[in-house]
Amino acid sequence: MNERSRGCICETCDFRDIVFSFLDDAAILELCNSKEEQSFQKGEIINLEGEKITDFKYLKSGLVKLFRRTSTGEEQVITITRPFEFVSNMSIFSEERYQYSVAAVEDSVVCVVKLDFIKNQFMKNGGFAMGLLTKISKINDKIIHQTLDIRQKNLVGRVAYVLLYFAKDIYNTRVFDLPVSRKEIADYIGMSTANVIRTLSDFKKEGIIRVFGKTIEVIDMEKLEVISKRG
Repeated sequence: MNERSRGCICETCDFRDIVFSFLDDAAILELCNSKEEQSFQKGEIINLEGEKITDFKYLKSGLVKLFRRTSTGEEQVITITRPFEFVSNMSIFSEERYQYSVAAVEDSVVCVVKLDFIKNQFMKNGGFAMGLLTKISKINDKIIHQTLDIRQKNLVGRVAYVLLYFAKDIYNTRVFDLPVSRKEIADYIGMSTANVIRTLSDFKKEGIIRVFGKTIEVIDMEKLEVISKRG
């Protein structure tokens, strides 16, 4: 069950430097009065495909996955993303309902702002509109590039790519707890769970990684990068 709070620190929030720097003090005060923070535990749904869009949401802390269901009920993971990204907002100006679902893969905090406030600022503040559209466009470009990069690789290249993504982009460390299951990795890279498990086992045998339950340690970063590129 997610928890909600209205404690407002918008004037000092890191996110203000990314987008809300175009708002004056009066608008920031209005923002404080129209937003709330929601906490989600690992596995909780932040928004569900098909739900009506009423809010603008951005990830303040934690980690989330963007996904959709196929006609057979299978899960397609589109991306896994970190704080200060807007994966839940890709349809807010084009659709009335969410086209994708977002779920927490780690305990996460999401800032929720009434969509009417965002649209009102769009109408009267060109700098804010350009800043927000630029940020959302960059996120869309990142997802497209990731998808294309993964599709161009073979199985081992795809698994190597995901491990590098967690080690370098998400956690910035060689040792990290894998935040998603082997099945979720398989759903992300378009391979079977059995193939993912076998590839991780092969990487372990070759001394590229160590595996302790959910903890991954990348031993040979250079070799993993070679596999990813050649894959």
